[in-house]
Amino acid sequence: MPLANTLPISSTISQFFPRRRGHANHRYRRFSGAQSSTADPYNRKNQTGVIIIGAGLAGLAAANQLTSKRIPFLLLEASDGVGGRVRTDIVDGFFLDRGFQIFITAYPEAKKLLDYEALDLQRFYAGAKVFYGGKFHTVADPLRHFWDSVASLTNPIGSVVDKGLIALTRARVLIKSDEEILTASDEVTTIDLLRKIGFSKAILDRFFRPFFGGIFFDRDLETTSKLFDFVFRCLALGENTLPAMGIGEISNQLAAKLPANSVLLNTRVASIEYPNGTGSDPPSVRLQDGGVLKAELGVIVAVEQPEVDKLLDGIRDPVITKPARSTICLYFTAEPNQIPVQDPVLFLNGSNSGIINNMFFATNVARTYAPPGKALVSVSLIGSFEDRSDDDLAAEVIRELSGWFGESSVMSLKHLKTYRIQFAQPNQCPPTDLVKSPRVGSGLYLSGDYMTSATFDGALVSGRRAVEVLLREKGLI
Repeated sequence: MPLANTLPISSTISQFFPRRRGHANHRYRRFSGAQSSTADPYNRKNQTGVIIIGAGLAGLAAANQLTSKRIPFLLLEASDGVGGRVRTDIVDGFFLDRGFQIFITAYPEAKKLLDYEALDLQRFYAGAKVFYGGKFHTVADPLRHFWDSVASLTNPIGSVVDKGLIALTRARVLIKSDEEILTASDEVTTIDLLRKIGFSKAILDRFFRPFFGGIFFDRDLETTSKLFDFVFRCLALGENTLPAMGIGEISNQLAAKLPANSVLLNTRVASIEYPNGTGSDPPSVRLQDGGVLKAELGVIVAVEQPEVDKLLDGIRDPVITKPARSTICLYFTAEPNQIPVQDPVLFLNGSNSGIINNMFFATNVARTYAPPGKALVSVSLIGSFEDRSDDDLAAEVIRELSGWFGESSVMSLKHLKTYRIQFAQPNQCPPTDLVKSPRVGSGLYLSGDYMTSATFDGALVSGRRAVEVLLREKGLI
């Protein structure tokens, strides 16, 4: 099957998209339906319907939307695999997600695109354990763990009034639609919203900062209240989970739905060019290996925000953006009999000291994350810590964990790998526009979580929206 074609779209749709067949195996361990441009970089035709640059969630969502509309496309990915930030590496038999990530089952766009059963989602405890005052205190969802919640009413993580305010906040976001939340005009920072609601300093510092700080990679909670409301609503409606075979299975499942040979890995784009100025024709795409690809309908740029200005150099002026959110995720191996708890719970640092923000025993959530007879520990820090080495950070983490669980419980920990993720999320401090128009110019569109909400769902939505705008402008919908 050819990668692209030089014939009119209407005459070639059937050869690009034969009648779709279901996949016999729904458990996609790794996506293997792509080919690499480095193997034979010029054995391809130079034109297709749509070119998508970047095979992260946004690019994969755009590709799935084009597939459903039977529009030919080519998805270009600079790295050796799909998923972008949503990838899982296998190291010594351990499944290592690239950074701390949790999949919330109530994400509305994800529910339309993903087969949850095939992902074999493993659930976290609906709540958290907060380290404060030298010991752990439980914060539980009263609708899922009623008696745990009752027992925690008098703990020092927050007052009884605080816990009542959480219930009121839940009710407030549940009566709103996602659209109402994401387009609200009265946005403030998350911390200002929480203070306005009336939460005490105790629960802000001991629960909200580590919990939502770990979601937004923003412990100061300067992220827009729109994003807080959206995530809080999803948490109320769904469950926190991980796919049994790693967070990257989400990306793999989306990629497995695409036509054969529609994805090119190891294919870096050097520039996007309008050959005759910014006229009515879509731009061409120049590859680093010298090849040039042309799109009959348009080009969708679905790379991370810092890369967009590089590709659009000469097409538009650089956009001033806020510093991105950064994180570091450290993985440790352990002996199962040394794990101090067996619950699939998230541990939060409510002590306002140390470098750990949150951690969990990954194999308590998904046994499949480690080989038999081994356990896996995931620890997350917020920020880049550029002045600290990986070894230094690992040693400091072990020292802190020994204070949490006791020295005997961390003696068997061995540092496995550290991920430094400079661009973990776009910075979405107010003011924000979470429904940006994807159109940049004639036949050129943007897609990514920085265009919508900085969530899994936002990335998926942005891919769909870019395709919808493209097809609408071409009169195809």
